[in-house]
Amino acid sequence: MYSSRHSSRSRTGRRSLRGIITAALPALALAVAGLMAAPQANAQTVQAAPSAQSAKAAAIAQNAAALTAPKAQAVHSTGRAGDKVPTTHLCGTPTAGHAACFAQRRSDIKQKLASAISPNATVSGISPANLHSAYNLSSTAGSGMTVAVVDAYNDPNAASDLATYRSQFSLSACTVANGCFKQVSQTGSTTSLPTNDTGWAGEEALDIDMVSAVCPNCSIILVEASSATDADLGTAENEAVALGAKFVSNSWGGSESSSQTSEDTSYFKHPGVAITVSAGDSGYGAEYPATSQYVTAVGGTALSTSSSTRGWTESVWNTSSTEGTGSGCSSYDSKPSWQTDTGCTKRMESDVSAVADPATGVAVYDTYGGSGWAVYGGTSASSPIIASVYALAGTPGTSDYPAKYPYSHTSNLYDVTSGSNGSCSTSYFCTAGTGYDGPTGWGTPNGTTAFASGTTTGNTVTVTSPGSQSTVTGSTVSLQISATDSAGATLTYGASGLPTGLSISSSTGLISGTASTAGTYSTTVTATDSTGAAGSATFTWTVSSSGGGGTCTSTQLLGNNGFESGSTTWTASSGVITNSTSESARTGSYYAWLDGYGSTHTDTLSQSVTIPSGCKASLTFYVHIDTAETTTSTAYDKLTVTAGSTTLASYSNLNAATGYVLKTFDLSSLAGTTATIKFSGVEDSSLQTSFVIDDTALTTS
Repeated sequence: MYSSRHSSRSRTGRRSLRGIITAALPALALAVAGLMAAPQANAQTVQAAPSAQSAKAAAIAQNAAALTAPKAQAVHSTGRAGDKVPTTHLCGTPTAGHAACFAQRRSDIKQKLASAISPNATVSGISPANLHSAYNLSSTAGSGMTVAVVDAYNDPNAASDLATYRSQFSLSACTVANGCFKQVSQTGSTTSLPTNDTGWAGEEALDIDMVSAVCPNCSIILVEASSATDADLGTAENEAVALGAKFVSNSWGGSESSSQTSEDTSYFKHPGVAITVSAGDSGYGAEYPATSQYVTAVGGTALSTSSSTRGWTESVWNTSSTEGTGSGCSSYDSKPSWQTDTGCTKRMESDVSAVADPATGVAVYDTYGGSGWAVYGGTSASSPIIASVYALAGTPGTSDYPAKYPYSHTSNLYDVTSGSNGSCSTSYFCTAGTGYDGPTGWGTPNGTTAFASGTTTGNTVTVTSPGSQSTVTGSTVSLQISATDSAGATLTYGASGLPTGLSISSSTGLISGTASTAGTYSTTVTATDSTGAAGSATFTWTVSSSGGGGTCTSTQLLGNNGFESGSTTWTASSGVITNSTSESARTGSYYAWLDGYGSTHTDTLSQSVTIPSGCKASLTFYVHIDTAETTTSTAYDKLTVTAGSTTLASYSNLNAATGYVLKTFDLSSLAGTTATIKFSGVEDSSLQTSFVIDDTALTTS
């Protein structure tokens, strides 16, 4: 702000000064008018190319809407916990020095290409919205985070299949072109990729689909090892970290060996990186690298709906004596200091768990080795799920091994207390119970607290819901979205599900336009700051067809609506209603002039009016804003328009423009009530902004 002020001047004198300033600086006035003009009624909005930040905000809003939409909550179950369902194991049994992937694909459910599914048709298996519901996950977190998945061989259809998966569930695009998805070899090459493999391709499809499901705002790196040898997979692991991923998922493994401690140091000792590894699918028995002391070992559960408050229930995944989640006490890896169970003197597997039972499996799309939509299971699903939950929780501490985090937040996990994965001499090694056990660890995610560093903090963005909205087709809308950032950072706005004809300003959060299509819309607005912190609010927006409202008589309800009778019927601050020649009325001689002093000041203008029941009602007014402020980014002086307790819009010095602009608001929701229409202008200590109102009307029909 500036120190040179004229706060002692009278209202009339100050306003004459504004006219002098405007006359002296016509170029500035025109520039402000061109840059800051508010959208006019029925005008075609011309959108500039969205900035990276506004595109990110729009994607976050889209994903939040997709994950919270009522119709997305439907569960398309494919079986019951523990059902022996036929599956195809996509990778064979590993040999010495090699690993196998753990993905299983249901063979009793017919696979379908996307082209064979009618628009808006559902697919079988647990969906992204189901996972968010089951594990109480944020629908807006994860922006700026990168999750890597490490697998062997190449899936040539990975990018296109990922696009189909995300489109089916209305998630934002994640492509090579927009920088969200990257597919590389173990050396980081994007062009020289390994040999194609139909088995591992299914694993890769499962992995990247699960990352998309849990953290759709995350970027994804698919790192493909040249082969399934321990050395090549380990090299790919290091490459994932070198590429900047702080979260790495591994859905593969094999038997333990005496050489694994040296592999720990070479491939998995990456402080500050959350590395997750599947516990295996062969039932009770320890597997590597899940028993590495530097990784989070992820067990598997059967996930089903229930009548509980949570709405879901879980048990140990166990199909038979040879099929189910792995667990066990390592023969080689030392016990990390944060693992305190007493029955195993070395590293105990697992730490946490997530859905893996093919009978309650997840939806996946794969066309290389697969034939489209299918249901998958195995702890291959649980590892990328947990890696992505870590990403939702935020960047790990730089010197931490994040496997320890759940041990400090056990109350923030759903404890799985039923089921077993085999026979063992120490009960908790293979049998679930209250607290820690081998098959499920401390449990499954209940939010992200258990996966966050206790020392890291982030910004919090809060979006205030404007409540349900009602609009008539053909009416012009101006709805200001209000949001705050805990660090006071600048916010970028996005929205999904807006009524046809409306759009949101990415910089101000003002929703404007002309509603053109009747219907009921589920609208989600999101605000994001530069750190990736985001908040959202979802509300219903009803657009009804224009026309009469039953027996309602069409009339104009505001008294002295053009101010030509002075202050009659209006309650106003001194000097607001005026015929001063320092500003111009739109019609007639009188108008309402709020603020314009260039000093700390508040002006108000209001009138109470009763809107008859059964009527549609529309508030219109013309507003002209001029200012001596020179900023193009900060709203110093503000005008707020309210109807009863509802804020209709906010304007500021940033909306300065030549001439009057028509504003229209649907007040049909206030029919049958007496509401106060109020204009409140608040000016700061320097540089005037004038808010001029004329030709108001509240019309019923």
